[in-house]
Amino acid sequence: MANRPPPSLSFARSSGASSASSTNDRNPLSAEQLILNLSDFQLRENALQELSKKREHFHNLAPLVWHSVGTIPALLQEIIAVYPYLSPPTMTSAQSNRVCNALALLQSVASHPNTRMLFLKAHLPLYMYAFLNTSSKSRPFEFLRLTSLGVIGALVKVDDAEVIRFLLQTEIVPLCLRTMENGSELSKTVATFIVQKVLLDDVGLEYMCTTSERFFALGRVLGNMVTSLAEGPSPRLLKHIVRCYLRLTENNRACDALGSCLPDLLRNAAFSKCLSDDQIAMAWLHQLLHNINNGGRAPQELVHMFVN
Repeated sequence: MANRPPPSLSFARSSGASSASSTNDRNPLSAEQLILNLSDFQLRENALQELSKKREHFHNLAPLVWHSVGTIPALLQEIIAVYPYLSPPTMTSAQSNRVCNALALLQSVASHPNTRMLFLKAHLPLYMYAFLNTSSKSRPFEFLRLTSLGVIGALVKVDDAEVIRFLLQTEIVPLCLRTMENGSELSKTVATFIVQKVLLDDVGLEYMCTTSERFFALGRVLGNMVTSLAEGPSPRLLKHIVRCYLRLTENNRACDALGSCLPDLLRNAAFSKCLSDDQIAMAWLHQLLHNINNGGRAPQELVHMFVN
């Protein structure tokens, strides 16, 4: 077996850096060389594109990205570089594509079991929040929002209570609610998935139901989305919405409130055809209605807020 340099040496600067991207993309050394190229600004754009496009083929890409010297700072430099173009919204497609490639690598880090908590403890999700706070509906901005949501979605997908506790200390819920109102269908779906995962955590459910303001904000957005789906149904998005409502019924006070505030479109058969091919979603909807029908009356302050 050929001798292979230890990991610390594999990231040493070599004279062959510029030609490494032409090697076989399934060769781990190719990934190492491309990661090395991220530290060279002249080679970075191509390295970002290649690593992002072929990241599923590279073995242990996330640990390589995280532990290689200077790589995370290089990715953060790409993210911060576009902040001045967010307001007023002047970011170009080329700029958006480049930073999205950097975010895709961070998503790999957020997804990997050996780097997820390191990513979280470094507070790296906060660097994406500026993109979620934008309002432009142009493709460069929408693509950037969607990719940023993908990073957060990768964190919550694993059902780790520590992840949820961290996110609840930040502005992720209001930012997701904003996207659920104004984003594209796909962005709305990912944002609703994130909120769903927050609710499925006991701390997250308690957080959303502790104050009427938080509960109202979530209920208003969910209700508006249900209304909009009546015109253009999306089974996947609707499924996440129903799951959010169902989880809310596990809090007694929220369940009582939903007895008066649940959209009529979910009470009648308006979405039967939309969900007909998804037995799980239909079961969730039936359980939701059962829970609400067996609940009590809503606290008057919550009813007033929803009705108005």
